[in-house]
Amino acid sequence: MAGAHVTAADSGMAVSGTVGVEIGTLSLRVSIELARGSTTAVLGPNGAGKTTLLRAIAGLQPLDSGRLEVSGRCVDDPGARRFEAPPQRRVALVPQDHLLFDHMSVLDNVAFGPRCRAHGRAEARRRAAAYLERVGLSEHAEERPRSLSGGQSQRVALARALAAEPEVLLLDEPMAALDASARPQVRAELRHWLEGFGGAAVLVTHDPLDAWAVADELVVLEAGCVTQSGPLADATARPRTPYVADLVGTNLLAGTALGHEAQVTAAGEPTGGPAGTASVRVWLADSAEGDVFVTIAPSAISLARRVEGGEPPGGSQRNHWAAEVGAVEPVGERLRVTLRGAVLLVAEVTPESAAELGLVPGSTVWATVKATEVGCYPR
Repeated sequence: MAGAHVTAADSGMAVSGTVGVEIGTLSLRVSIELARGSTTAVLGPNGAGKTTLLRAIAGLQPLDSGRLEVSGRCVDDPGARRFEAPPQRRVALVPQDHLLFDHMSVLDNVAFGPRCRAHGRAEARRRAAAYLERVGLSEHAEERPRSLSGGQSQRVALARALAAEPEVLLLDEPMAALDASARPQVRAELRHWLEGFGGAAVLVTHDPLDAWAVADELVVLEAGCVTQSGPLADATARPRTPYVADLVGTNLLAGTALGHEAQVTAAGEPTGGPAGTASVRVWLADSAEGDVFVTIAPSAISLARRVEGGEPPGGSQRNHWAAEVGAVEPVGERLRVTLRGAVLLVAEVTPESAAELGLVPGSTVWATVKATEVGCYPR
């Protein structure tokens, strides 16, 4: 997806092409390239087109434009009036609600996958039993799905999909129905199962922890377009939109650098934008030139009391900004403090520091950041 692929020279691409879909106000335009053996996480806000993308690959949503191939075979090309229905594609979709058949046993639910691949009943049940053993549910083979937990239902849905021997496995919000306490174990199990899957897997999620635990690659969809893609480590180190910066928990600014100085604004409001757009000067440890993104981790921002007319605190830090405290919210064992000034920043402090500084909405502080704590990279 616009660069979202894992190099697999010997295995080739499981999915490639361009997906163009128009639904209501959504205009989805995504270039796709997924290698066999890769797991790609697709993240994005509600309405970005994530589920629509999965449905298009699965054949549940015909393309309005573009062309899609699975393992080199064209499965959808509206210009050529070619379309393969879902049963003809080697693609398996595991929906968010799993859609298990309550009137069937767990074994027969899993056997449904290979039956759809034209295997006989006995062979389908043999394959189903093998996959149930693989996901640790052999003892539940004769039960009905209603007796299973959320995590067990997810395993059955995954076993049913894998038993059909797909070339592409699509997972739509696989953790959404699980209790928070069950998610870490299920993430680890899912990662293990996908490592043994020879095709390409695509995981749609709202939770970045799912992506970080399971996937190799990340694709971010916003308003139907890919705004960032590539290895997960790149997105963490170099977010390119406010949405991605929020996912990885950092402050993102955009501006222009000249040497060890950058003039920046909030990302999305570049310097020279609308009249009245505020900007600040940021000192950089390393020299940079041209249009840049600047990142500042919330934990790198030190706060100090500010008295009207007073001088900023001294020390080796070179970046000082006057700010007003907005929201103060607990996150784990620390507090995230919204700072309103020339640009909007978020700092992270201990409850003890917040109490000592008297951090309440409306109070004023100095925000200080060392130049060595500022990240900078080309836009």
